Amino acid sequence: MLAYEYCLLAIAGAAAGFINVIAGGGSLLSVPALLFLGFEGPAANGTNRISIVIQSLTASIAFLKSGAKNFRESILLSLCLVPGSILGAIWGTQIDGAWFNRLLGAVMLLVLVATELENKLAKHDGPEQADGKLSNPALTYIAIIVIGFYGGVIHIGIGFLIMAALLGIGKLNILQTNVHKMRMIIPASLCSLGIFYIHNQIFWLAGLTLASGSVVGSWLSARLSISKGEQTVRTLFRVFIIALIVKLFFF
Repeated sequence: MLAYEYCLLAIAGAAAGFINVIAGGGSLLSVPALLFLGFEGPAANGTNRISIVIQSLTASIAFLKSGAKNFRESILLSLCLVPGSILGAIWGTQIDGAWFNRLLGAVMLLVLVATELENKLAKHDGPEQADGKLSNPALTYIAIIVIGFYGGVIHIGIGFLIMAALLGIGKLNILQTNVHKMRMIIPASLCSLGIFYIHNQIFWLAGLTLASGSVVGSWLSARLSISKGEQTVRTLFRVFIIALIVKLFFF
């Protein structure tokens, strides 16, 4: 890879880290960036997990410094997310490049739908749980188990799905949802990263370059999320998703 390509990855990582924390779906930037630079689908999928782990850890530290706690619920949610992530990652390593690209296009459409559902769920009629505890724990845990499998396979858009589950089923507020989301993704992504590593589908230098940008983006995003600035970002991100879908299917 050339120097400008590493610069491109760092910029994509910063943008992805920012979007992943505040709304989810930042891998729609980082994975296509890797594909654009010539990585095969499974290698791009696996290499992206390096950045995911580091940006999630960075955001979690930022949230912690701002007073976000309730680790017990985060641990329980993580225990639901991890098993599916491992199984999904095992399957994800077997997807060839062509099928991965088709799957990516389908995921973009699903993410667009999930975004709109999430916005509706965020305006649910029931009261938000001020203490950060889930309103419907059993149903929420089941949803997270299923989401974990999807996240292990491709990861792209998993943030939207987790947020939809925690907002709509768990009745958490947006800040609590983001805190739990970032904590959950750390162990799940570490496990799937290990699976992709075993199958030789990790390129460390490219992944660490992505991660270097994501540290900056995720830290800024966590600070902005605390100050309730996510709505503008979500609006802009919907525009970005639509543009990607049009490009993928028509150009």
